[in-house]
Amino acid sequence: MTTQHIIKTALVIACSVGFTACSLNEDLGSNLNQQQADSLIKASQLLGSAYDNLQNAYQDFSQTWGMCEISTDEALGPTRGGDWDDNGVWRALHQHQWTPDHSHIQNTFSALLLEQFSATNVLNFRPTPRQEAEARFLRAFSMFAVIDLYGQVPFRSPGENLLEAPKVYKAAEGLDFIISELNAILPNLPDRVTAKDAYVANQDAARFLLMKIYLNKGAFLNRKAPTFDAADMQKVIALADQITASGYSLQPKYFDTFARDNDAKSTENIFTQLNGPGVSNNRNGNNVYCRWMCTLHYSQNPSGWNGFTTLSDFYDSFEATDTRRGGDYPGVTNVSGLKVGFLLGQQYDQNGNKILDRSNRPLIFTREVELRATGTQVEMSGIRVVKYPPDMGSSGSNATNDFVFFRYADAVLMKAEALLRTGNAAAALVIVNDLRLKRGATPFTSLDLTKMLAERGRELYWEGWRRMDLIRFGKYLDAWQLKTASDPKYLLFPIPTSDLAVNKNLVQNPGY
Repeated sequence: MTTQHIIKTALVIACSVGFTACSLNEDLGSNLNQQQADSLIKASQLLGSAYDNLQNAYQDFSQTWGMCEISTDEALGPTRGGDWDDNGVWRALHQHQWTPDHSHIQNTFSALLLEQFSATNVLNFRPTPRQEAEARFLRAFSMFAVIDLYGQVPFRSPGENLLEAPKVYKAAEGLDFIISELNAILPNLPDRVTAKDAYVANQDAARFLLMKIYLNKGAFLNRKAPTFDAADMQKVIALADQITASGYSLQPKYFDTFARDNDAKSTENIFTQLNGPGVSNNRNGNNVYCRWMCTLHYSQNPSGWNGFTTLSDFYDSFEATDTRRGGDYPGVTNVSGLKVGFLLGQQYDQNGNKILDRSNRPLIFTREVELRATGTQVEMSGIRVVKYPPDMGSSGSNATNDFVFFRYADAVLMKAEALLRTGNAAAALVIVNDLRLKRGATPFTSLDLTKMLAERGRELYWEGWRRMDLIRFGKYLDAWQLKTASDPKYLLFPIPTSDLAVNKNLVQNPGY
């Protein structure tokens, strides 16, 4: 049996028992004892697997991203004739009508717990202090996502008996554990300069995740009526200043942060996942290329899947001069005619010729979109979104755009929000206007929470943060385009039925 097969076998065994972490041992019926496994399996290999498993959980559009964006006012997955129905899973997400048997809710729960298992398993095989710190960071990251989405998270310490159900942390104790972990490992993580590559867990990534926790803690503990402790807000501000001291700056050209060479161009990226041939195409799940494929039409280049759109109300929140709305991008527009950002109206190729749909009609993306598109709207309805400029030299998961988890603009906006929530609107306004000027938008004369939420939407659209933001600002249950006001139970996703069956310590969330 090869080392890779041993590693994969361990992963399969862990998944088959619902969750979670294990070491290879005789109790699982392995032919290897722990000493033999130690000689064959290295912590570095397992750590690589933990990094790899981020792809399916976060880059694939049908997992965490779909739950955090399609369920908001920023994104829609319309059924187009016979395409994109998928038993109504996308409509259910947008309209807040999901159930515990929703396939994407179940798959995301499994993918995030697999990531936690992969990271925990590193700790069984004598990692170096830095390897241990990176693994514990990845574990904390996945645990944070599970608490965000489901309000509770299963947990095993390294070496626990897999035959017993793992304990489950509720939100409060889970967040306390993550905070203690991040503070404990921070000295053993590389600083951003030493790490060089943003796809390595680093001190600023840990600080950023701590910012997210402190800013959202009151919302995680009371989703119906979030609170914001002044001490927590001060921690957000202090952590943002520490990140700033590492030398980041707002990217002058907005879409460079997401480009095929964003590893070299970006001045913002704090934590990413490396993509490219021989890397992302060997992992499970789609890599970042699915972000443009899920929205582009078949007749465009790249030829897409004609799926997701944004909504006109969200599009209208941008000024015409705001560079985040998009436009031409070198290496893309001159090659295929495709623009980046929001695509509305007639689409053209690189020679200025009108692109046609599959029925030889001019391909004109419309503001109007329905949950169920029919007729000509099957091909053309909805404003399309291209956040990552496509890598025109690669296909499929060979795309080299590194996937962005954490970036500096989000950190400064979190600082501004913390200042605003502690009564320092003047200082928050300076930060937000600095960002708006960088993006070609008109400076605000004043700042309140409504403007703060809207600005986060404009800056961070389709990056997977919108659901969290809407809950924190008390807007997630509101009515918006193609969605009526929703029941408070939808502030949490349900625990999948299959997971309740295998872990007696899980408790179904209220209302499901």
